[in-house]
Formats: sequence, C-alpha cells, structure tokens
Amino acid sequence: MQTPPVLKVRLVHAEPGQRVVQASAWQGNSCLGSSLGEAAGAEEAEERAIERLQQRLAATAPAAASEPAPAPAANGAVRHPVIRQSPTPTTPPPPPVAEDTAPEPQAPPQPSLFSATEASPPVEPLPIGGTVEPPADPEDWSDELAELDVQLQRIGWDRNQEAHYLQRAFGHPSRNRLTAYADLVSYLRCLRNLSPGSDPNSAPVPLRRKDLLEQSDQLLRSLQWDASRGRELLEQNFQLSSRQQLSDEQLLQFNMLLEESLMSAAGA
Repeated sequence: MQTPPVLKVRLVHAEPGQRVVQASAWQGNSCLGSSLGEAAGAEEAEERAIERLQQRLAATAPAAASEPAPAPAANGAVRHPVIRQSPTPTTPPPPPVAEDTAPEPQAPPQPSLFSATEASPPVEPLPIGGTVEPPADPEDWSDELAELDVQLQRIGWDRNQEAHYLQRAFGHPSRNRLTAYADLVSYLRCLRNLSPGSDPNSAPVPLRRKDLLEQSDQLLRSLQWDASRGRELLEQNFQLSSRQQLSDEQLLQFNMLLEESLMSAAGA
C-alpha cells in the first residue's frame, strides 16, 4: 500500500497584516507540487496553502488502481502527514564572525536577478513592441548599506546574528557576498519589517526571485499556456506585458493567480 504524500509547509513572506505560506507535497524525494496561501495570520495562510495544494493533487492525480485511499479527516479532507519546516538552517551554524581584518574574497559576480536573461525554461511572456530593458542597478549602494546598519542596530543584532540570518536567507554568512542589488534590496526590506529582538533563526527570509520564477514556470507548463495567454494575464492584472517588469511581491501575486487558473481548469 502506497503511503500518502508528506506535506511540507514553510513561511516564505511576512509583513504587517500579510503572511504567505508555501505548502509542497512530497513522495519520497519527488515533489508532486506546491501551492501558496496568503492571509493576515500564518496559521490561516498555512490552511489555505494546504487546501489549495490538496485540490491540485486531487485534480491531477491518476485514479489509483485497487488501492485503498488514505483515511479522510473529520471534515472530509484527506489526512496527510504535515512537516512544518524549521526556519533553522539545515547546515551547521556558521562560526562566529570576527571583525574584518582583511578584505573577504569576493565570489564571482552573479548576474542580477532582474537581468533580461533568465536560466528558467523559455515560457516568459514576450513584451509587446520590443524588448523591455530592466532598470539598471545603481552604481552607488552606500545609502542602502548605511540603512542596513541602522536597521540592524534597531533590531539589536550583532554581526554573528546577522551572519546566521544571511546563511539562512542566501546560503552564506556575509553581506559582502550580496553581489546582486535585488538581493540587497530584498534583505533591507525584510529588516525593515522585523521587530526589535527578533530571532535570526526564525525571522522570515526575503522572497527569492529565482524561486518565484521557477514556480511560475512550473505553473505555466501545467496550464499549457503559450506566451500570449501569460501576457494576457499580466496585462489584465498588472497592466504589464512581461514578468521582468514585476516586483517580487507582484510576481508572488502572479503565481497565486496562475494557481487559481490551474485549479479552475482542473475543476471544469
């Protein structure tokens, strides 16, 4: 008898009055799909994400041949094991960060996440009337870096606590390795929303544009939409013609609209 999928949930975005939770279903090491839930509180957002995911799984799963279905819960929903992913990093915490005594080796410059070329599959809705150039990154980041220090002082984090948070959010413990302006801005935006005394091991991490783009690619493939359909949804809801023109928050909303379209198509 095949065991039911395991549901994993994690908080992916938080700001005053808004929480966004991602729920994903796993069978062994295979991800069967994921959905987002948005609400004012994390618990309600989690419930919405799980409900949307279960609807998708029920609509897309092939009929099981002579296998008993998982036992339903009291409300009729299928009961799946749920794992709430700890925000604590899976790798050991980085060692205490000493004061810089020499310039840290810089990682090779990474292309900006707002660059015109993406590594994701070619499902990007094409701009109307020519290529849309993303805004160029500013050469001077001194204002943003100065505000980082102000925000860290307000929250009460020392360098070691900041290193723990950066390790969780970006996979490295040093802000010197934030080579994309978009990452710096996302980091700063998250710090602005944190309360003094926040725990760096549980504070919400920034939205990662790469993850959002990969999720929208997956949804567009599931919908089997061509470029014109994706562009139509962008124009109707954002008055824009390309995902490149969306902010991270708008891209998150775009993904949620795609999920709604997918569930509507499955229920038709």
